[in-house]
Amino acid sequence: MDNNSRITPRPIKSRAALIRKNLQRLERSRDTWALRWQAFFAVIDLLILAFFILGPYLRSGPSYIIIDYMIAAWMAVELLARAIAAPSLGAWARRPMTWIDIVILGTLLLPNYLFNFAFLRVMRIWAVGKSPLLKEGLKRAGYGHLQDAVRAVLNFLVFLFMVTGFVYTTFFYRQEGGEGFVDALYFTVATITTTGFGDITLPGTLGKLTSVVTMIVGISLFVRLAQAVVRPYKVSYPCHQCGLQRHDADAVHCKACGNLLNIPDEGS
Repeated sequence: MDNNSRITPRPIKSRAALIRKNLQRLERSRDTWALRWQAFFAVIDLLILAFFILGPYLRSGPSYIIIDYMIAAWMAVELLARAIAAPSLGAWARRPMTWIDIVILGTLLLPNYLFNFAFLRVMRIWAVGKSPLLKEGLKRAGYGHLQDAVRAVLNFLVFLFMVTGFVYTTFFYRQEGGEGFVDALYFTVATITTTGFGDITLPGTLGKLTSVVTMIVGISLFVRLAQAVVRPYKVSYPCHQCGLQRHDADAVHCKACGNLLNIPDEGS
């Protein structure tokens, strides 16, 4: 066999470049291959959230620590993959979700010391809402017009479980089983909806401040959710004349400046 017919191994640099290219495609692309992988990772994120919600029931069992460290290993690999796919380490470090994931990883590695930050795991849902998966998935399923409503629901759920997790770990963590988590969820829902039954209250200055922030932010998100559900459907299409971003689906002219629009129509 001559030298020209020999198969030479792929250089290490080209392999690294190929891995980085595939990771970038997986994270940012909207083709079928990338969306399938994004859906897979979204399911993993939901399972991690389920593990957090069921934590009060599982904490006393031997499997809790095993699952906890398995999730930690998964998130460490995911952080490394996102760092490789990022344009630079600086860009990767400037992402809010990077630091949230690092804190979450710390809570998984040291659950007995950092349990007060475990509620940050619910931010994984927020990340799903910001990914191309939501927009493209709804569009391909024929529900693209529900994008704003679905995002409003996700934002509301993220805040609901963020506050519930904070209230649970700060005020009800020592209660047995799931009683403390249920009390925290009950208090959060009653506070967000401004029902205020008063049968469960948070003690001290921190408890009062938590109630105030929950009411102000919660009712704002609740109103935003209601607006997204009941308002007429509009498409996102910037007007080239005045820059107005949203228009009626059948609009021919911009209602702000009268400029002729050319909104793409899929023929449905």
